[in-house]
Amino acid sequence: MLELENIVLHYGKSQILNGVNLSAEKGKITCLMGTNGVGKTSLLKVIAGTHNHSVGTYKLDGKDQGLSSAHILARRGVGYVPQGRDVFPLMTVHENLQTGFACLDKSEKMVPDQIFELFPVLKEMKNRRGGDLSGGQQQQLAIARALITRPKLLLLDEPTEGIQPNIIKQIGEVISFLKNQGDMAILLVEQYFDFAYNLSDHFYAMRRGDIILDAPKSKLKKSELLSCLSV
Repeated sequence: MLELENIVLHYGKSQILNGVNLSAEKGKITCLMGTNGVGKTSLLKVIAGTHNHSVGTYKLDGKDQGLSSAHILARRGVGYVPQGRDVFPLMTVHENLQTGFACLDKSEKMVPDQIFELFPVLKEMKNRRGGDLSGGQQQQLAIARALITRPKLLLLDEPTEGIQPNIIKQIGEVISFLKNQGDMAILLVEQYFDFAYNLSDHFYAMRRGDIILDAPKSKLKKSELLSCLSV
């Protein structure tokens, strides 16, 4: 579903990504790990279209995306759940969900029942303002909003950050469910090691803008992955 070749990213005169190669398959969870500041979020922003890469090839479903905007990539099937969630605090839960309609055709502008089946609390609180929700509830809302766009590729940036354990468990179950549907590739950036290790099928590790590990879980020792995450 996703193929990146030699992706280079600059912020001004600073080079953030140094020729990154990465792929994510449909029906699998691909996890990108690394310490803070190594370029993980920057890479997700390239894939989501909020940052333009300087060099490299970005293919989605076999088609070169060039330097497409975030709106175009969303229409082509990229769903993005950013770090920090970016929920609209003064809008209701239902209105936040409706912001996902922007990249859909008129006939698709509806909240599927499955959204409330996956996240029952959102149905209970659909008339509450986004800013009134707990951190865990906001995270569920952010994931639900991305799912509204019917993504082929779902990008999740630190979905467990600042979340209480019971909500982390629920989010893990939703991610597993989405994987098992088999029609979506999931790219997860996560620092909670056990959560990431238990869910994921393939791992990449980054250090200072470079990929230093690329391996399926079946061929990777836990200790080898942990050693790549040490400072």
